[in-house]
Amino acid sequence: MKLNLSKSGVELDSAIQSEIMAANTLLHNGQGKGNDFLGWVNLPSSITSAEIADIENTARELASNAEVVVVVGIGGSYLGAKAVLDALGNNFDHLLKKRSAPIVLFAGQNISEDYLSELMEMLQDYSIACIVISKSGTTTEPAIAFRILKEEIEKRYTKAGAAERIVAVTDRSRGALRTLATQEGYKTFVIEDNVGGRFSVLTPVGLLPLAVAGVDIKAFVEGAAAMEKATAEGVSFEENLAAQYAATRTKLYRGGKKIEILASYEPKLANIGEWWKQLYGESEGKENKGIFPASVTLTADLHSMGQYIQQGERSLFETVISVDEPNEELVIKKDAANLDGLNFLAGKRVSEVNRMAQLGTMLAHVDGGVPNIEIAIESIDAYAIGELLYFFEKACGISGYALGVNPFDQPGVEDYKRNMFALLGKPGFEAEGEELRKRL
Repeated sequence: MKLNLSKSGVELDSAIQSEIMAANTLLHNGQGKGNDFLGWVNLPSSITSAEIADIENTARELASNAEVVVVVGIGGSYLGAKAVLDALGNNFDHLLKKRSAPIVLFAGQNISEDYLSELMEMLQDYSIACIVISKSGTTTEPAIAFRILKEEIEKRYTKAGAAERIVAVTDRSRGALRTLATQEGYKTFVIEDNVGGRFSVLTPVGLLPLAVAGVDIKAFVEGAAAMEKATAEGVSFEENLAAQYAATRTKLYRGGKKIEILASYEPKLANIGEWWKQLYGESEGKENKGIFPASVTLTADLHSMGQYIQQGERSLFETVISVDEPNEELVIKKDAANLDGLNFLAGKRVSEVNRMAQLGTMLAHVDGGVPNIEIAIESIDAYAIGELLYFFEKACGISGYALGVNPFDQPGVEDYKRNMFALLGKPGFEAEGEELRKRL
């Protein structure tokens, strides 16, 4: 992986370098805010071959039982797996008839009656299994989805059969889901207390769904472990890409750039942007501080959001994920009529056109007052995506400490839950519900 800061317009002086390296040290010595949620820092290198084998064996068992595996979770319990699956899969997986692995679908990330109804209708034509992910087992969105899926699985396969088709990823010893899994005999994996949801893609939360889908999770972990080593405490600022990225975005924020747009020129990376938005939004957005994370997929969004990026409010900067080499090769051929005027492209690969579009856009945006950061990965494969995700995690922890917040809590997320419970009439929330209904 490479990092190009030449178009950021930022000078990383000794003061910011020292500050950022001190923040990186806090992640390793555990003396910063939220230090009880630092289990992710050395997670990649601590994953054993036995743990990988256990996950892969469980994935094979689920695959042998089901044509469709539904992963139930919300936030970090689904965004990481979804992002990696989309990046490493075929753009048209949903239309492929010949498959070497089950279809992996997601539920519990919303409370849409239409979504759940349509999912259940579609599942009638397939054998099914479920991976349910929740520390508590009581988070509303996944709890509703799991209740519905569990009922369907037990109806089809009996309770005993359901135990072979449901895997729970949950707390080690407490919570409703842990209790249920023990009672029903579900295979379980643990979400450790010291790893928050948005940093959990390298735990069974992400690895099990990925393994079910046929992803090489060993290579994925190896890529993350390589980036862990490359961004460790003893690595100099000049060699530490996560520190350089954190320093650049910190300087831009302090200079008035309050919005970061993550851009990619490969549609497969669109949900990397969704995962990234949770990671940075939930980690930095508190105490009335933080860079607002947004994402675009280019060149498509150049015909919509491109206008704003080029000439809108100058409060933003852009981070571009580029891919050095695509996995496929497609050459544009010469056309005798040339009615579209594209014969000047004849003989070129589509990826070359895409790269020139990227470079031209970056220059245009820089000329328009939008600083640019480029993150280049060699290709879209399991190793490179593992590197990329850990890079973002490490830079996020550093950036949060530089911002002066606790990057590992999310107190604001609880506000909507209290209001929702009150409006739904949950026992114990009656008075709050009455007050809220008056306001509505």
